[in-house]
Amino acid sequence: MAVTPRRLTALILPVCLAGLGVLIAGGYVFATTAHSGRALISLVALTAAATLAERFPVPINAENGGGVISLTFVFAVAAIVLFGWAAGALLLLTATSIIQLWEHRPVQRIAFNVAVLALVALAAGVLISPIHGDSVGAVFARVAVAATADYWVNMILISGAIALSTGQRYFHLIRAHVSATIAPFAFMASAALMLVVLWERSPVLSVALVGPLLAISLYQRSSHRALRAMQLALTDPLTGLGNHRHFHERLQRELVHAEDADNPLTLCFVDIDDFKKINDRFGHPSGDRVLSQVAGRLRQGGEAFRLGGDEFALLLVDHDEGMALAGANSIVERIASADFDHIGKVTVSAGLATFPLQGHGRDELIRLADSALYWAKEHGKNRVRLYRPDVVELAELKRLAAGPDKAARYRAAASLAKAVDARDTYTGSHSERVSEFAAQVAMRVGLDPEQVELTRLAGSLHDLGKLAIPEEILRKPGTLTDSERLVLERHPQIGFRMLDSLGVDPVAHLVLHHHERWDGAGYPDGLSGEQIPLGARIIFVTDAYDAMTSDRVYRSKRSSQAALAELERCAGSQFDPGIVAAFAEELESSFPAEVAASLAS
Repeated sequence: MAVTPRRLTALILPVCLAGLGVLIAGGYVFATTAHSGRALISLVALTAAATLAERFPVPINAENGGGVISLTFVFAVAAIVLFGWAAGALLLLTATSIIQLWEHRPVQRIAFNVAVLALVALAAGVLISPIHGDSVGAVFARVAVAATADYWVNMILISGAIALSTGQRYFHLIRAHVSATIAPFAFMASAALMLVVLWERSPVLSVALVGPLLAISLYQRSSHRALRAMQLALTDPLTGLGNHRHFHERLQRELVHAEDADNPLTLCFVDIDDFKKINDRFGHPSGDRVLSQVAGRLRQGGEAFRLGGDEFALLLVDHDEGMALAGANSIVERIASADFDHIGKVTVSAGLATFPLQGHGRDELIRLADSALYWAKEHGKNRVRLYRPDVVELAELKRLAAGPDKAARYRAAASLAKAVDARDTYTGSHSERVSEFAAQVAMRVGLDPEQVELTRLAGSLHDLGKLAIPEEILRKPGTLTDSERLVLERHPQIGFRMLDSLGVDPVAHLVLHHHERWDGAGYPDGLSGEQIPLGARIIFVTDAYDAMTSDRVYRSKRSSQAALAELERCAGSQFDPGIVAAFAEELESSFPAEVAASLAS
């Protein structure tokens, strides 16, 4: 049997003691009060109906995982109004304990539920005691007050127990439960009123109401089973959170909505720190309890999902970076300060990425949030990190380097080029265009297929080192100072070091030398002529062409004709003349209409 948390025990124990006192008092009051044979038979009939209703509760769908309500409420309110609070308490005791014992529920839970219902009966009886008379208004008032007292005493105490056991915010839970149950309870209060009116006229007539009530209950259960089957396909059975499939569907829908409404959306990935050690030391059942308790706390921060293992996700709708960071830090601190019974302290790490500031598509936002999470775990855990390309992508490259598949590392590294373009001042996908141009020229000059692909990859990664260059330099609208230019000219060496750590040496060297000039006046090593790797010479030409034909902060783009003329003017000094000629031929053959239009303009 699981150990009950101390805070939950602090609620359960006094409620159970108070409920026991109410039941003892109720038994005494009922035993010392004279009852007619008709009244006793009526109570037995109501108790039997309540017990049957307790056996077939009505399922409802609520924000916090759904639940059930019981038509026992109808018969309990009627019994309290017709025969007093003591009769109502005994009816609830009998109906609830019989069914819950038959269902083998924990004794502690049964005791708490019975105690709550005893307090419900007492509260309802006390509140209706001043209302006298047999008029329509008096009967209506007694039923309305009894039903309201029943509803709210139950709601306050049961929600308190759920909040303490799951870590959810109490008033948030109250609001969610009221929203889900107020309508069905209002219907049941009206049914209780009809039952009281019919019973006072003739108990036999009330049988006409019992049948439809039970029919409604059974129909609702059937409908709920069909709905629940669909929900289970989207729900993690351990935590009750949405599963991996549900996460992807909801993220896509929220991204579409955020784009249409021009609102921010932040994706937060959460991972339990050192979860394997918890399983190894305390066993998997304890690990499962930790997962469930962490899930309960995550529900307080946003729409939560369990992606698998100890990995969770939160969708923070309408949260910009600042709001999301504050919310995620609150979750991390709340979990770190929680007491997980005999396990002790548990911490989590979190990574954030915000639409549209960092990522646009679903897959890109997922990758960026995952990169931020990895960075947080690599730098101490128990913390939150926003996605920042100049620091997070460096950690991403370290992670890629550990992968066994070199081709997969190449592809994954190439995807980082999008982060470079997002920080630089080019329009569109500069790195992708340079990559495609470079591959086409490489094929035209006769490189073998492997070298073509290496050149293509180096073209996509040629500016990778700019991830470490300050944005105020990359986006400066005016001329760079000498010191700023020196910082910018370090990006080939930075990119080389990042790629060299991945074990992609040929690509790293092409990136290192893609700013070497044909006349030897380039950087970083001042190589000249054919000392410069052929792929680097190709990238230099295609990079310059795309830079000239793209809009920049400090100038407008040039036409294709003007850019080609500039390349030809600098051929033999800045650029390899053979590569410039091959590139011009490739443009003319691949884009004849575009080139012809440029020449005609």
